[in-house]
Amino acid sequence: MRSHTVVDSPFGPLTLVAEGGALCGLYMVDQRHRPHELTFGSADAGADIFARAETELKEYFAGQRHEFDLPLAFAGTPFQQLVWAELRKIPYGTTISYGQLADRLGKPAASRAVGLANGKNPIGIIVPCHRVVGSNGSLTGYGGGLERKRYLLDFEQGALF
Repeated sequence: MRSHTVVDSPFGPLTLVAEGGALCGLYMVDQRHRPHELTFGSADAGADIFARAETELKEYFAGQRHEFDLPLAFAGTPFQQLVWAELRKIPYGTTISYGQLADRLGKPAASRAVGLANGKNPIGIIVPCHRVVGSNGSLTGYGGGLERKRYLLDFEQGALF
């Protein structure tokens, strides 16, 4: 059964969604591709996964955590799931291009498909789709908006301190 809670962040409220003890969604209020709230399930701020996720997000935004260690449950196509798994391997503070991500997957001609899968990532920040940029280093699409993407990259690269 799905449940959700809302936690605070430097971006405002984040809705966390879980099912079966695993996180399956993290959504900003105005995020592109945000599912309808009826799909989030019942409100349950007391679930263990939410306490763990909130703690790890606070540590991340305090600069004390570079990787998340939470159980995740993805609902997507097999290709999307491959892309999302590869996103988790991009080191904190670094970026790669959509083409480089496609190369890592052994599908060098699939950079557009990689971009589409990246844009459908249901667990932003924790699955760091913000670390993927255009081939020339330019900021391109981010479900939370380019301003937030720039903030996250600057934050991770130490430009905000």
